[in-house]
Amino acid sequence: MNVLRSTPILMVVLLSFACSDLLVEEATSDQHLADFDRAWDIVNTRYVYLDWKQIDWDSLRTVYRPRAELAQGDEFYQVLYDLLAELKDGHVYYQTEGGGQVYPYFPTPRMLRDRYAYSPYVVRAYFDRELRVTDGGGFEYEILPGNIGYVWISSFSSEEFETQFATALAYLRNTDGLIIDDRAGSGGNRYIVWHAVGRFITTSIDSLFFYDAAGNEYQWPAIVPVGAFQYTNPIVIIINGGSYSAREHFADLMKLLPNVSVIGDTTGGGSAGAESTGPFAGSHTLPSGKVVNIPTYDLRRLDGLPWETIGVPPQIRVPQTAGDIKQGLDKQLEYAIDLLQ
Repeated sequence: MNVLRSTPILMVVLLSFACSDLLVEEATSDQHLADFDRAWDIVNTRYVYLDWKQIDWDSLRTVYRPRAELAQGDEFYQVLYDLLAELKDGHVYYQTEGGGQVYPYFPTPRMLRDRYAYSPYVVRAYFDRELRVTDGGGFEYEILPGNIGYVWISSFSSEEFETQFATALAYLRNTDGLIIDDRAGSGGNRYIVWHAVGRFITTSIDSLFFYDAAGNEYQWPAIVPVGAFQYTNPIVIIINGGSYSAREHFADLMKLLPNVSVIGDTTGGGSAGAESTGPFAGSHTLPSGKVVNIPTYDLRRLDGLPWETIGVPPQIRVPQTAGDIKQGLDKQLEYAIDLLQ
């Protein structure tokens, strides 16, 4: 009887010792300060838009460093979040080892404005057949009445982009005109954007200039024709506030082509980029193992300005609201169709 009564007590004691080995000590203020100083310095020396956005980064150090020193345990995440949010940049994020990416600033005001001003379900109502979808779901495409091709690009980052885009374009090759829906979806990287542009050009074109945080100027290699054929019939590209990052780069580059019209509304405004390694690496590890990612080079529009915060304007502005969508109307798509008829 005594043995039975003592067993739970023994188990509690053993569990106490076992659990003590599993407890993770809270980060000290010294570690928080080391992380803070490293994050602040990364932005100070590598972030490309401090001057463009007129951010007084030195003054923000005096605001947030005392908070970092007083932070206990996970409270530091809020300090880091608030500090990085001051950059108002949708490409900035941080993450812990094994954790997801946390974006302190997203989306931009224009992305919020157009969040419900576009609907793929409303788009479908303009077709007399089901839209085709490539394997992997990267593209939705079909032919509208009047032999007008339509393709929506979900992302400029898929590893299968070239194959899927080739499939869609082969189907749309003999259309009299093509609508490229560049609204919604995610961004991507410039290499895939250049490949997409290469499907529509017959001669090489110079790429745009870009700059590092010190203002040094660089230029990417020329963009060249790619693929089995080039689509050269009239093209209309639709953009809005939901077009962001690589989607903006694509629309702006396509303005170089005489057979292209870019219509809709001004894009979200996220132009900076970064590399995974090398002098333009965007990800940086803090002393604790947390990772901070910032843009390290400044891309420019055709007019020489960054599209960060200001976006890429359409050549023809066609406003559209959430109210239009509720009524089942996609005025931007309708305008694109009329332009090609």
